[in-house]
Amino acid sequence: MSKPLTDHEKRKQISVRGIAGLGDVAEIKKSFNRHLHFTLVKDRNVATPRDYYFALAHTVRDHLVGRWIRTQQYYYEKDPKRIHYLSLEFYMGRTLQNTMINLGLQNACDEAIYQLGLDLEELEDIEEDAGLGNGGLGRLAACFLDSMASLGLAAYGYGIRYEFGIFNQKINNGWQVEEADDWLRYGNPWEKARPEYMLPVHFYGRVEHTHEGPKWVETQVVLAMPYDTPVPGFKNNTVNTMRLWSAKAPNDFNLQEFNVGDYIQAVLDRNLAENISRVLYPNDNFFEGKELRLKQEYFVVAATLQDIIRRFKSSKFGCRDPVRTSFETFPEKVAIQLNDTHPALAIPELMRILVDIEQLDWEKAWEITTKTCAYTNHTVLPEALERWPVYMFEKLLPRHLQIVFEINKRHLDRVAALYPGDNDRLRRMSLIEEGDPKRINMAHLCVVGSHAVNGVARIHSDIVKTTVFKDFCDIEPEKFQNKTNGITPRRWLLLCNPGLADIIAERIGEDFLTDLFQLKKLLDFVNNEMFIRDVAKVKQENKLKFAAYLENEYKVKINPESIFDIQVKRIHEYKRQLLNCLHVITLYNRIKKEPNKKFVPRTVMIGGKAAPGYHMAKMIIKLITSVGEVVNHDPVVGDRLKVIFLENYRVSLAEKVIPSADLSEQISTAGTEASGTGNMKFMLNGALTIGTMDGANVEMAEEAGEENLFIFGMRVEDVEAMDKKGYNAREYYERLPELKQVMDQINTGFFSPKEPGLFKDIVNMLMNHDRFKVFADYEAYISCQEKVNELYRNPKEWTKKVIRNIAASGKFSSDRTIAEYAREIWGVEPSDVKIPPPNEPRE
Repeated sequence: MSKPLTDHEKRKQISVRGIAGLGDVAEIKKSFNRHLHFTLVKDRNVATPRDYYFALAHTVRDHLVGRWIRTQQYYYEKDPKRIHYLSLEFYMGRTLQNTMINLGLQNACDEAIYQLGLDLEELEDIEEDAGLGNGGLGRLAACFLDSMASLGLAAYGYGIRYEFGIFNQKINNGWQVEEADDWLRYGNPWEKARPEYMLPVHFYGRVEHTHEGPKWVETQVVLAMPYDTPVPGFKNNTVNTMRLWSAKAPNDFNLQEFNVGDYIQAVLDRNLAENISRVLYPNDNFFEGKELRLKQEYFVVAATLQDIIRRFKSSKFGCRDPVRTSFETFPEKVAIQLNDTHPALAIPELMRILVDIEQLDWEKAWEITTKTCAYTNHTVLPEALERWPVYMFEKLLPRHLQIVFEINKRHLDRVAALYPGDNDRLRRMSLIEEGDPKRINMAHLCVVGSHAVNGVARIHSDIVKTTVFKDFCDIEPEKFQNKTNGITPRRWLLLCNPGLADIIAERIGEDFLTDLFQLKKLLDFVNNEMFIRDVAKVKQENKLKFAAYLENEYKVKINPESIFDIQVKRIHEYKRQLLNCLHVITLYNRIKKEPNKKFVPRTVMIGGKAAPGYHMAKMIIKLITSVGEVVNHDPVVGDRLKVIFLENYRVSLAEKVIPSADLSEQISTAGTEASGTGNMKFMLNGALTIGTMDGANVEMAEEAGEENLFIFGMRVEDVEAMDKKGYNAREYYERLPELKQVMDQINTGFFSPKEPGLFKDIVNMLMNHDRFKVFADYEAYISCQEKVNELYRNPKEWTKKVIRNIAASGKFSSDRTIAEYAREIWGVEPSDVKIPPPNEPRE
């Protein structure tokens, strides 16, 4: 097998990343040396690779800043409606390469760095991931920021600048161990602190009733310091802002209470305030009702709304007043999108500002609030829905509790008028759930307080309307929408898979990067021998490169001819990594049973983090690694089957994994995965999907044709029918000999000989209380995997299916998703206006 081209050699051959002009190269070298010598180190001879990374980052940032300032000036002058995307998570990954691509500087930087005797890829690898998210929800927010800038929308991302992002995962003896992610240790060249916009946020205290209305008094104040990160659009000179808030104690924090003189303790207690932005809660699809988390949620909302209102009041709007005083036009100028229920407090907080501070009457304030806010639902799993105890709310946010009670009273009055005497319905629809303790249902608050509610894939949006929010949908069906998720093709094709981007550009031009539907043109090349060969060659090169990486990291020899069978996502029972595991053991048993039979070789890779407190997820990781220990060291198996647990899965690793995949595992129980976005990344990068009819898989099958995916297993209706009838795992165990053998091996310690009972919790769960019905889909899954093997034996037919999938992936661009949000929820039109670059005079 020929040695793969280095990335530098490849980049020299390609065009999609921007042509390197000689002037650009010289200018970048000059700027790089200037930063190296004056900003960072005095003597080039002592510069470290990290110094080189920072010099390049500052060089690239210089190209951003002028465009950033100009974009913000342009918004101030044009005064468009502004979109504010509120999210507790932004899973950004690395910024350097993405910025070079979006500014069209990649080739010039590559050439300049090469001429300086350095390697661009090595410098890129020094950057820490900004891991300020758990998985799908946070990464979606990052893709959306990219698309909003690329579509010329005046948009802002608002969140928290966590000092520690998602933990780094180490695997010790097969067990997950968490390490703090000190991503800011060496500084972050992409952010700019903005102390001039620091804002106070209040907690605790009590409500005083005065003749001017309620006053929230005797509060504890924490300051919110904004840090701005530029978000460049793709080659359109638009640079938007992601503003993340960091908590700071005010200088008099606690000192007034310490007139007894414990000054030292008072200063140390400042940490209590600053802990708010210390660490990201590492739960995905699971609600943890901790006071610190509620503080985080209010902190981001309170700071953001003050910021939005300041900007609204000071914007020009065609009249001579220096400030806007009337809130009449607020919803015409401001859109607030709530990314799940985490920023739900924006609704009562906006009401508090309008009623208590701006002195509007309740009805007017409520009309403004509902017209401004919109809510995206991300999950139907009951354990993920936020339900805050009333006592905690009352202690932390006493005024907001009163406002929520008033919202609920008016809401229930309305429902009672529509359905007289239907007390059951009132109980189901209340924002307050009775019980011990009483709880506030944040999803109900979001639905009542928003003008639009959307799910994130068609099947999910249907489930939302018919189950979770059925009562609400009965009353206001027009509120409910679908917005199928998407991914940015800049990061998830051009950046991570330049070889594939290039052969596509050769055939259909480069416009697909901003209009992914153009990939449909590739259908003309499904039978083109040259194109089939090119697609297969790019995949093989990506596999060789990733195999080299794996051998280096895991010391396991990888067969690059094998199927790269990949499941990367958070470890969760509903995502059914266990089903994958059962298949691996089944394959292992088949090889052992007929060692001389010809098997299609497979390298199964599973990666993902388990929430630190999620016992079953951690056991699943231990099982996967234990199975790998047995399989990878069995001489009978050889290179026909390998199992690798990919440690510390994150955005920068995804960029390496996804382009190398042959098979993408999307195997959640039907009706549990809201959408998925990993499934789209694999499809766009030339992997075939094995999956259930769940989330966006349904629409992927619709776009590409079901025959071009490997679809198996129960549909939503089958799962519902089984829930009615009752799921009995034991009948599958007794009926399917291969399944019985696998379970007996796990149960008797075949994979844990030193500790035979190690996996008893997994066995007990699968046999007796498996909510996600792994055994019910086992048989269909195994036979579907046989179809995968059969097709893989015919490389040409396999590659044709790959081309059909890539050609059908246009719908899954986040550009399409954001254009739909813009038109159907925010009431704005995407724009292809190219703001003039900083070196051109403004007209």
